[in-house]
Amino acid sequence: MTHGVPNKRLLMVMPYSQFVRKAVQAGFEVWAIWDPSLREQAYLDSVAEHARELLPADFSDEPALRALIASTVRAHDIGTVVHLGAESSMGPAVAEAEALGLSPNPATAVHRLNDKAALRALLGEHGISPVRSELAPTVEAVAAAVGRLPLPVVVKPTRLSGSRGIALIRDAADLDEWTGRVAAAGHAGPYLVEEYLQGPEFSVETLSANGTHHVIGITAKRTTGAPLFVETSHVHPAAVAPADSAAIRTLVIRLLDAAGLVFGPAHTEVILTERGPRIVESQTRLGGDRIPQLIETATGYDIEAEIFHALAGADIEPPTALHTASVGFFLLPPGRLESVRGLDAIRSLPYVHTLHFPFVPGDELPPTTDSATRHGYVVVDAQSPAEADERIARVRSLLVTEVREATAPKGILR
Repeated sequence: MTHGVPNKRLLMVMPYSQFVRKAVQAGFEVWAIWDPSLREQAYLDSVAEHARELLPADFSDEPALRALIASTVRAHDIGTVVHLGAESSMGPAVAEAEALGLSPNPATAVHRLNDKAALRALLGEHGISPVRSELAPTVEAVAAAVGRLPLPVVVKPTRLSGSRGIALIRDAADLDEWTGRVAAAGHAGPYLVEEYLQGPEFSVETLSANGTHHVIGITAKRTTGAPLFVETSHVHPAAVAPADSAAIRTLVIRLLDAAGLVFGPAHTEVILTERGPRIVESQTRLGGDRIPQLIETATGYDIEAEIFHALAGADIEPPTALHTASVGFFLLPPGRLESVRGLDAIRSLPYVHTLHFPFVPGDELPPTTDSATRHGYVVVDAQSPAEADERIARVRSLLVTEVREATAPKGILR
């Protein structure tokens, strides 16, 4: 057993509802801070169900958020402050927690991993995962950087996730399309312009305690490719050669050591190039896209619960996969949904664990431009990646929709 936190009073900023429940199950008393503009009331009620108190905050008002954290700590003798949610509000929360002496991680480690430009600078400083890149503060600077680097290049905002604002730039037309898209979406800089890495893509889930990093698993990722790179499916565990798996694991642990991460989850994306694995990005949180569910389905290991067991002092013991699990996303044409059939047939399949299709006839299906605008998903189990692919394909064939299609702008997935 390692030494856990002495005070089981935990303040969590932006905790998802299952995090609060699992923290309480691990023996913690939880106070929660949420921005009510980000979630519907029913969801906030589910957070409050297991928390001692749910406190509202405007995450865009950093001084007020920090002041609320400090006052809550003083009022309730909080022992630890953590933020496991979205990166956008993580920085100020961790900075205040560190100032109070209650953060399991230094704020510098969180910044180095979450900010794409800081991550690339860190990798360059330590000679890890060399990738040619330039930081561009404005759209105009992106155009200049594109002119200096060999094409194609990838461009992305440094502080966003979920494929938002990312594009492959092969020529002037691609640059014009990206410029219009980020302007319309309000994706402000700075931006990172870097060489286009080619090869299979993976994500690596880790859990750290006392500065020791444990690889919980490697997940294979498939995307739409250029120009938007929106994820279409994930398979866990990834079918990767032992030598490549070892290289990926070693690379990610070197990164986390260099960043100075001490505790908690990290989600690191890697491309296996001809020159070896290269890091794309990393975040100090769990992976999205149902990856924690895939891990639990394939191994029986609840990585969400294990965060709090580790915080309480339990040893981290990475799991062994017993099955394959996969999530497949629905990418339908944009427009008005006229009818949908097959949902009950999909739910009746014995290998389907979760079906999420949040639309009914009459709804408008948005164009798919990033992870948030996909049209639902299904999670299945299987005995192999090939069988998982077959089962995802079977589900997609059973989902029959009629859509009165809208005219999709250039660059929109159809």
